[in-house]
Amino acid sequence: MSVANLRSTALMLGRLGLGQAGDPEAEKKAIAKLKEWGVLVLEIAQNDNRLDVSYITAQTKIGNDNLAPLKDLTRLAQLNLRGQEITDDGMPHIAGQKTLIKLHLEKTKITDKGLELIKGLENLEYLNLYGTEITDAGLAHLETLKKLKAIYLWMTKVTDAGVMKLQQALPMCKINRGT
Repeated sequence: MSVANLRSTALMLGRLGLGQAGDPEAEKKAIAKLKEWGVLVLEIAQNDNRLDVSYITAQTKIGNDNLAPLKDLTRLAQLNLRGQEITDDGMPHIAGQKTLIKLHLEKTKITDKGLELIKGLENLEYLNLYGTEITDAGLAHLETLKKLKAIYLWMTKVTDAGVMKLQQALPMCKINRGT
């Protein structure tokens, strides 16, 4: 098998959530805990067992401590925290999610410090920061996210200069400021 074929196979296994280290029992417990709170946890498709986790359906007030079970999810692809009482202190629970491709942080209490903590999410393709306190300093932490295809910055504190700098670092990324 060629190196190219090995890479292709590894990528496919990663997308299917196979071949990843992790404790299946811990993941089951984490999913059960999330569902207990009313968090929606679904596999993306029949042929794709990566997880889509949405806290917007939670039946309890969600804060930073409610993110702790995420550390045990080895197949997390999409995470929606829209409108939750999440602050920068909750970001370490997300920072290790290298499989994450879509992250909704709109209308949370995330600041530039929180973005610094998630700058290692190298597979992130979509990030929504609408209605947060993000500034140009926070945008600088995103410059290493080379797979980022879309970022939403409506009602943030970023400037034209900060957006232009990010666009230069990520020329393939669509940056939407809502204007």
